[in-house]
Amino acid sequence: MEASIFRFRYATNLLFEEDFSYAINPGYRPGYPVPQLEETDQHLLISTEQLRCVVNKSNLKITMLDRDYHILCEDEKGFHWEVHPQFGTDIVQTSKKVQEEEAFFGLGDKAADQNLKSQRFTNWGTDTYGFGKKSDPLYKNINFYYGYHHEKAYGIFMDNSFRSFFDFGSERADVCSFWADGGEMNYYFIGGPALMDVALRYALLTGTPEMPPLWALGYQQCKWSYYPEANVREITSKLREYKIPCDAIYLDIDYMDGFRCFTWDKEKFPDPKKMIADFADDGFKTMVIIDPGIKIDFDYSVFTEALEKGYFCRRSDGAYAQGKVWPEDCLFPDFTRADVREWWSTLFEGLIKDQGVAGVWNDMNEPALFEVESKTMHLDVRHDYDNHPCSHRKGHNVYGMQMARATLAGVKSFAGDKRPLVITRSGYSGFQRFSSTWTGDNVATWEHLEIAHLQCQRLAISGVSFSGSDVGGFTEQPSGELYARWVALAAFHPFFRTHSSGDHGDQEPWSFGEEYMDYARVFINLRYRLLPYFYTCFFQHHRFGLPMLRPMLFNEGVSNQKFVDRSDECMLGDHLLFCPVLKEGAQSRSVLLPEGDWFDYWTNKKYSGGKSYKISAPLDRIPLFVKAGAAIPHFPLMQYVGETRVEELKLQVYYAQGEHQSKLYADANDGYAYQKQQFRWSEFLLKANDDRSSFEQSLTGDFEPEYAQIRIEFIGFPQQPDTVEVDGHVLEAHSMEGQNIFFVNVNSAFKKILLLHRF
Repeated sequence: MEASIFRFRYATNLLFEEDFSYAINPGYRPGYPVPQLEETDQHLLISTEQLRCVVNKSNLKITMLDRDYHILCEDEKGFHWEVHPQFGTDIVQTSKKVQEEEAFFGLGDKAADQNLKSQRFTNWGTDTYGFGKKSDPLYKNINFYYGYHHEKAYGIFMDNSFRSFFDFGSERADVCSFWADGGEMNYYFIGGPALMDVALRYALLTGTPEMPPLWALGYQQCKWSYYPEANVREITSKLREYKIPCDAIYLDIDYMDGFRCFTWDKEKFPDPKKMIADFADDGFKTMVIIDPGIKIDFDYSVFTEALEKGYFCRRSDGAYAQGKVWPEDCLFPDFTRADVREWWSTLFEGLIKDQGVAGVWNDMNEPALFEVESKTMHLDVRHDYDNHPCSHRKGHNVYGMQMARATLAGVKSFAGDKRPLVITRSGYSGFQRFSSTWTGDNVATWEHLEIAHLQCQRLAISGVSFSGSDVGGFTEQPSGELYARWVALAAFHPFFRTHSSGDHGDQEPWSFGEEYMDYARVFINLRYRLLPYFYTCFFQHHRFGLPMLRPMLFNEGVSNQKFVDRSDECMLGDHLLFCPVLKEGAQSRSVLLPEGDWFDYWTNKKYSGGKSYKISAPLDRIPLFVKAGAAIPHFPLMQYVGETRVEELKLQVYYAQGEHQSKLYADANDGYAYQKQQFRWSEFLLKANDDRSSFEQSLTGDFEPEYAQIRIEFIGFPQQPDTVEVDGHVLEAHSMEGQNIFFVNVNSAFKKILLLHRF
């Protein structure tokens, strides 16, 4: 299929299913290299430039080797199956040998330690309210994991939407196995050799999202629930009064008329269009929740139209699949039908086009049901599965993904040239093409602060970069200290939203007193200054498949085995390393820096990597380091995206000997012109030597950013240069008093800055 990807399909009855997948990106174009084939009496050897596949002819066991014939992965029992005792279908299974010192990563939102070794997991989307560490299953269904040993990596993605299981040496320490309750054994083997190589190949295989609007990377405020209108206006007013930057305000289920989707409670919100327009004038985008359960009500047009057209799920005997959710008795659209998705998309006209809502939050879409032990639909519910009829056993894990797909289509169709924000709680591999996500109904505990950090890293390396947690915890009440530490962590997660259940007290930044509000503001302000860096990271994810958050082992040049089981230190993009404080009362923490030189973001002090340091971390600080040689872009502080015109970008360049690359992406911050080359992609190259240094920019794209000037601050250079030339013209370098920093102001389209020193 690809030089670095092999696909394996096994059927138990010699009859293969039609080749259909919700996970694989429809735009993915495999290379189909011509492999070399060698045969002996015992084996077949299939070779590409990157991988070798050895097939044992007597038992079909597989051994995967890298191009230098080092073992990456080998079958233990290989493919096998047994008849399901309840359903009479086949349980399909593959078992592999655990290699010496092998570690395992991935599987999406699992609330487990970074290394999955010696653990077993289930993928069956479940509403796990108030989950804890080791709780399983959870909301997402991502059947993808990494194996890593001898500094070599591979990935395995089992594309099977039945209830699935993964055992990483739990039952037998020397065996890793994965299996599903039905369907085919259909998996992709993805070669490395580096973990990041596997990450980007999986992301491109299953797809990446479109670019979001820049405001979607800003801070967002939510609660179950803000109502009536006067309460929502009070929240938005206080955010502006206290100068806490924020781009989005959320309305939970109580904005609806009796929890009927696509309706408004006119007593609580008498004029939603005017309210939303007023919020927009003050810089707030309005987000609303939409659940899949449609209330059984013959005076409710959404229900009657879907009933008349036969869009609701039915059970095997033809009865409607009925369940209780917030509106009480509900029926559920079958989002695995193309015509149902098309119908669903039309329902957003009122919210998006008429009222001005900017985006939609899909919740309860595992689907979650009340008052049933399984927490979801009965397994005999039927689904169309896009003309591949099946039961809920196969359709369950993709239900939320297909709802998000339909929601995105609807929001886009009525948003004009504006990019939407869609959020989903549940999803199957590939759902990142349609939606961002959050980690579900977490708890206001220090343990959950750590869990949020683990989950967002794991989601990122599982193809889902646009994720975050409910800041402060959804259930229970955080202390001011816990809330401040959570904001400090979440400021580095791509999706940044405070959300709480509201039945335990308020959870806005000012709810814990002025001192803690000030701490929270520090990190929200920092997020807005770093927006161009986040936007660049997102473009790298969108275009190249690179995860925005990266456990340390996933970064180039990191080989320290201590990072195999260590997840506190984390990279955001290519150049920023952050390490949250996860212990109550702590004012400092140990940080293990990887090889190379690193600058403390707050103090500009340089550290040598490869060892641990005790770093001071009061409540207004998070250990944050910049990789030497990097160029980090900053915006001026704003209260919301688009508040003022950004006339000057600040670029902080950190000294390092040798050659070092950095990137910067810019476009109109919204709209789709970027898909027609209306963007600017800057590649910076720092070349630093003893007597002269240069900083060069190469440009791609046709877009002119709104900032015409860049203030470039050179940090940590041994000495201010005697001469600065910009594209052949001599400029004056200015020193920043009391700091080892000098700066120049240049045109944003500069090509080369030459720094001449006399040391």
